[in-house]
Amino acid sequence: MSDKRIIIALDGPAGAGKSTVARRVAERLGFVYINTGAMYRSVALWALRLKTELSDMHRLEQLAIEARIEFGANGHVLLNGEDVSEAIRAEAVSLAASKVSALPAVRRALLGTQRRIAETASVVMEGRDIGSVVFPDAQVKIYLDADPQERARRRAAELVRRGQTVDPAVVAADIRKRDESDRTRTASPLMQAPDAEFIDTTGMSLEEVEEAILRLIRFRTANGKELAR
Repeated sequence: MSDKRIIIALDGPAGAGKSTVARRVAERLGFVYINTGAMYRSVALWALRLKTELSDMHRLEQLAIEARIEFGANGHVLLNGEDVSEAIRAEAVSLAASKVSALPAVRRALLGTQRRIAETASVVMEGRDIGSVVFPDAQVKIYLDADPQERARRRAAELVRRGQTVDPAVVAADIRKRDESDRTRTASPLMQAPDAEFIDTTGMSLEEVEEAILRLIRFRTANGKELAR
């Protein structure tokens, strides 16, 4: 790893606030923002469009290898040149992504893509296994979490902003199900890396979380000096 590049690994369960704060932190630092969850969703979207059986592990691995996933401005996600930022948020894609992301072969394929992106730029990468598996040597590792009820509330509010009608009880149940799946899967389960800084975002505003992360990054990487780009 070049000393001129910095990798910020941001992990945590669904609804902890990773995506929004990671994007803001990347913008503040001039780093590349990578949402690994969007990568699994993109593979799932492609599989659904091709009517690929989600039990066909070999075909899904091939799709993960062949997928050209890029991240544009404002967090936009491109799949093979197409902006799929909205398409990957559909409920059917979310359900498919949960199955796709549990496949070891798919995770291995996308891990290579994730590491290649960080070979040429400083990144803020968020997901479930960034500090523990993808970048175990990242200069900064942060694990975000929040009370399950708070995470469910945030998820419901996000869906409402997208114009969806939500049942809070269903959203809470979905959060619990995703937690169980993420923590018990065989391939790269969700866990806090031993050297990751834990931040409980319950009751914190987005701005407070952002500033806490930026302070930690500056302390860990440059001791207050300008960060490498």
